[in-house]
Amino acid sequence: MTMLGALEFLIGQWQGEEQIATTRWGPGGPAMATVDARLELGGKAIVLDYRETRDGEPALQAHAVMVAGPEHDQFGLYWFDSFGFIPANAAPGHWDGQRLVFLRSSPRGQTRHIYVPEGDGLYRLTLESSFDAGVHWEPVLTGSYRRVA
Repeated sequence: MTMLGALEFLIGQWQGEEQIATTRWGPGGPAMATVDARLELGGKAIVLDYRETRDGEPALQAHAVMVAGPEHDQFGLYWFDSFGFIPANAAPGHWDGQRLVFLRSSPRGQTRHIYVPEGDGLYRLTLESSFDAGVHWEPVLTGSYRRVA
């Protein structure tokens, strides 16, 4: 196991079905996604490429880099996407023994990423946004992903 420990369940090629909520960023509805997550930099980072399609057309694309923090259960997430998000700093993340949670903050608000492994070759992702410093959270995305390679 690399120093990334709890993140390793994400490594692989994935396909998933998603439900997108209607938000200030756009309309809701079903989506399909592919995810390619691989170890890079000698096992010190996971690079994740995400492609979403809606109605058979390309939609959101994202490139993420996940790194281990100084504690074994602390991590950082750098998230770049086709909506134009450019991180100033790593989003802090932690592993609580059952799920991996990152909290991205920007002038646009906060987005919480919750990754939950669900047995061998399956995981679930929930994205939620807050526009009042975490007092209230709005659903953005729920997805279930199956490892295909």
